[in-house]
Order: sequence, then C-alpha cells, then structure tokens
Amino acid sequence: MTYIKKKYYFKTSSAVIALLILELVFWLATLSIYQYLSLNVKEFRFEYPSILWLFTVIVLLNIFWIRNKIWKRRAIFNFAEINTLSKIFNGFSNNRSTIKYFIFRISVGLLIIAAANPQYGENERTVVSKGIDIMIALDISKSMMAEDLVPDYNRLDIAKLAIGKLLTELKGDHVGIVVFAGEAYKQLPLTPDYQVAKLFLKSIGSDMISSQGTDIGNAIELCMSSFNEERKTNKAIIIISDGEDHEEMAVNAASEASENGVVICAVGMGSDKGVPIPIIRNGKKVGIKKDKDETTVLTKLNEQNLIQIAEAGNGTYTKTRGLNLDLRKILDRINKIEKSSLKKDRFSTYDDQFQWFLFPGLLLLFLDFLMFEKRGKIDDQLILFK
Repeated sequence: MTYIKKKYYFKTSSAVIALLILELVFWLATLSIYQYLSLNVKEFRFEYPSILWLFTVIVLLNIFWIRNKIWKRRAIFNFAEINTLSKIFNGFSNNRSTIKYFIFRISVGLLIIAAANPQYGENERTVVSKGIDIMIALDISKSMMAEDLVPDYNRLDIAKLAIGKLLTELKGDHVGIVVFAGEAYKQLPLTPDYQVAKLFLKSIGSDMISSQGTDIGNAIELCMSSFNEERKTNKAIIIISDGEDHEEMAVNAASEASENGVVICAVGMGSDKGVPIPIIRNGKKVGIKKDKDETTVLTKLNEQNLIQIAEAGNGTYTKTRGLNLDLRKILDRINKIEKSSLKKDRFSTYDDQFQWFLFPGLLLLFLDFLMFEKRGKIDDQLILFK
C-alpha cells in the first residue's frame, strides 16, 4: 500500500479493534465505579434506572459507524485511483474522523448515565400535612334526576362534577362522602386519598337508596357521627342538594353541629322553576313521575331552606348555575377554618449526582462540535490505524 493510500485509507479491522478497545475501557470504568458504589455506598441508586436501556442505542450507533466505514472503504478501493485520493478527500483526515466519533460515543454514554440520575447520600425529611375533616352530604333523591340546569345533564350529574372539582382544589384535607334521600348512607369514610374518593364518586347513583324523600337532617347527623372525635381537628360538612327537605329538622341539626364547632356549607342544585322528575330504568328515561291522581310531580330548588341551613351551621351558601361550578365561596369559607396537623410523613431524599456525568458529557459533545475532520500537519506524521 502506498504512502498516499495509507494517508487516506485504513482497514475496517483497525477501526473495529479501536472501537472494541474503547468499549472495553468505557465499560470497565463504568462497571468498576458502579460495583464500588453498590458495595460501599449503602444509599446508592439510579432514580430512573429504565433510562439505562438507552445504552442499546450506542450499539446501533457503533454498527452504523462500522457499516459506514465499510461502505467508504469499498467505494475508495473500487472507484478511486491512488493519485486522485487527495483531490477527492480535499484534506479529510481519517484519524480525526475516528477520534471525533469516539468523543461523540463517550459523550452519549455519559449523558445517558446523567439522565438516569445516579444518587447517593440518603436523608430523612419529615413533612407535616395540615387540613381539616370534610364530610360531603350528597342528595341522591329522585328529584336530583331533573334536568333543569343543562340539557342532557341532571342535577346529580352536575353535583358529582362539582364534587370532583372540589377534590382537585383541596390540599391536605381528609374527605368522606354521605349519600342521602329518605335515609342516609355512608358511601366513603374519611380519607386523605382523593383518587379513591373520585372512584367512589363515580359509582354513586339515585338507585342506591330505596327509601325516597329528602332528609337533610338525617344526613347531617350521619356526617357528625362519621367524624372521629378523638382527632382534634376542625371539621366541616358540605351539603349538595335541591333543598326539598320533607322532614324539616335540618336547621336544628345544623345548629347543633355548629355548637360542636362544625361548619356547614350548602350548594343549591336546580332552578327556581318547577320541572318534572324523569323516571329512569336501566339508564333510560321511561316516563315522568306522577302522583296518585296522575298529576305530574314537579320539583324546584328550595333555596331558602339551604340558606337557613348554612346560616345555622355558620357556613355559606352558593348556587350552581348550569355547568358553572363556581365553588369559590365554599372554598374560601373552608380555607378560613384553622388547619390542624393531620399526618406526619417521613420521606427519604437522595442527593443527585448527575452533574458529575452531565458536564463532562456536554463538554465532550461541544468538543466534538468544534473538532473538524480537516487534516493538519500532525496528521501527515501520525497514522493511528495502519
């Protein structure tokens, strides 16, 4: 092989050997450090270990680079005359091209390790969550099936949307749900898990209680008994109903609750205009409710009753208007209640060490960007891959 050909062309086997040496050194260094940290640093871990699978990308990069070398070798050997190589390459350096790829390869490896975020140095942190206990009393009587707020949405649908929105606004509070009609039933005990509360909320329907009517007073009493008296926390009850209370003991129950330090707020569902109550079977409307005289039964929002209950409970009242679920008044009143320490959680925190790999990786990537494949004086004297 002539000097000119050596200058611009080297065997693929040389590139593969050099690459294997690079991979061997890289993995020996990486695995040695990993082994040392695993054995000697108890808290060592990767925050995102699944990212380490990206090392398979390096295998693909190596294969592509070698195949590219083979293609260039064949093209040069088959189509280029020796005395025209200098004109074809125009100052191209095989040495620089190879070193440039090796720098890029190492930088990619370091950036993958940085992305996985190696950590060590465990610390314990105590977080105290503060809030109050909130019981939500939801009216599921047949009158809540009336569609007088938004077409194709009944009162109960909109009430469930309101509760879902409320749960997204709360922070640190414990929440429970009571459903009521002629009787009251505890659907969900107090819990700090809002996702669980949303799951229970989805299952609520008007057919859960066979005893019809609306007994808000009974619902308030069940909410009160659902609170844990041993927990020295402030408490609130949110009543969501159309206010058509047939038992008329809700105001007294609200007053008694207020005397025990419980705040009661109310959300009115429905319009002031009387509308028929649809009969639902298997999820379909099959008619409208009528009395024994075959007269259509109408339902409308009893706003005054809910206002009296909220006033007796030292709370506030708000009215739902269509899908405009503005619960700001309720939230403002709840936020005025002094928060209590509900739970102390201990968390383990780790010190991030990604920067030891990120900065060298970026530096090598920047060096790869600055490095040109143009030959220099030293390239004519230095032949790395013969």
